[in-house]
Amino acid sequence: MAKPKNAFYAQSGGVTAVINASACGVIETARRHKGKIGKVYAGRNGIVGALTEDLIDTSQESDKAIAALRHTPSGAFGSCRYKLKGLEENRAEYERLIEVFKAHDIGYFFYNGGGDSADTCLKISQLSDTMGYPIQAIHVPKTVDNDLPITDCCPGFGSAAKYIAVSVREASFDVASMAKTSTKVFVMEVMGRHAGWIAAAGGLASSKDCELPIVILFPEVVFNREKFLSKVDAMVKKHGYCSVVVSEGVKTADGKFLAESGIKDAFGHAQLGGVAPLVANMIKDALGYRFHWAVADYLQRAARHIASKTDVEHAYALGKAAVELAIKGENAVMPAILRKSDSPYKWKVGVAPLKDVANIEKKMPRSFISKDGFGITAACRKYLRPLIAGEDYPPYNDGLPRYIRLKNEAVQKKLSAEFEVLK
Repeated sequence: MAKPKNAFYAQSGGVTAVINASACGVIETARRHKGKIGKVYAGRNGIVGALTEDLIDTSQESDKAIAALRHTPSGAFGSCRYKLKGLEENRAEYERLIEVFKAHDIGYFFYNGGGDSADTCLKISQLSDTMGYPIQAIHVPKTVDNDLPITDCCPGFGSAAKYIAVSVREASFDVASMAKTSTKVFVMEVMGRHAGWIAAAGGLASSKDCELPIVILFPEVVFNREKFLSKVDAMVKKHGYCSVVVSEGVKTADGKFLAESGIKDAFGHAQLGGVAPLVANMIKDALGYRFHWAVADYLQRAARHIASKTDVEHAYALGKAAVELAIKGENAVMPAILRKSDSPYKWKVGVAPLKDVANIEKKMPRSFISKDGFGITAACRKYLRPLIAGEDYPPYNDGLPRYIRLKNEAVQKKLSAEFEVLK
């Protein structure tokens, strides 16, 4: 029998509270199929690790250490924001990948990321057709933005949504306590460039048994200053206070981001941030209400201590499914969550072709946004509730969560030539 090919696994884009659970699913499943898959090499800092031949030998980690990835946040092997150009634009990158894959006998490629990563994975899956090197490429979905198509939800989103829902509820209790003589408005900025899924999660803070005055600003709804200020004013006059959840991707009528800085990131996307103080000062200037604001930033995607149990289970299951699909001979696909029922929540793993996933963003449907554009509907609640359900606490030591730091031992390089990654 031929020696089984090795696998390459890498993490891409912004990390999450559960991306390592997917890594755990990939590595543990590969170890159970040693006759089909050899070693699993991880790319140090994502696809950049493949281009620079900076590989990590995960076989040097104990089963216990790999299992601990399931409850450890962030990217255990390092991530990156790096998008491969088309084959015609930069053939050298693809030739380098083939060179590295050949040198280390890699036949499987598992890329754990969002929409741009799906595009990278699709391009690599085509290597066998365009450059004569057989490689099975499977995309493992991940993004707190929840904006990948076909899959019911994206691993990483449920935990970020839970963090935001909990934080908005707790902060609302705080501002309610202070509203009589002090702060009347609390503004929370959350992630979401074009899709308002995380912002919508802020709406879960208010429920039938705990009604709270919350105003949400979605990227899908054009920002109208007068209507927004009128809504906030009405909320404060009725309840004495209110909380505002604003997505970083809120746009004005001319299509510009409310908080666009003019800087571009590595993927060519506008660098956002700073919309919370902008909105808070807008309220102060127009209505005179005292405010506090906060930016959830990394906290919303790093908060493993309050991760959604559903999210952890999704993340592990899709990592496991990716390996099983590769063993079956699948290529250019992504395992996906398919919802079977809302209550009780039931789901299964399906398969999506990458050509139907790459570079496609799933935005909030209008039916999930209230008629006035400042809240969520019953349909949205029905969709969101199961995704934040359940607790999956990490082990604690001396009052702090105990997370794993892997050894991340490098694989010995076999190529003499260095490769310069384009900025």
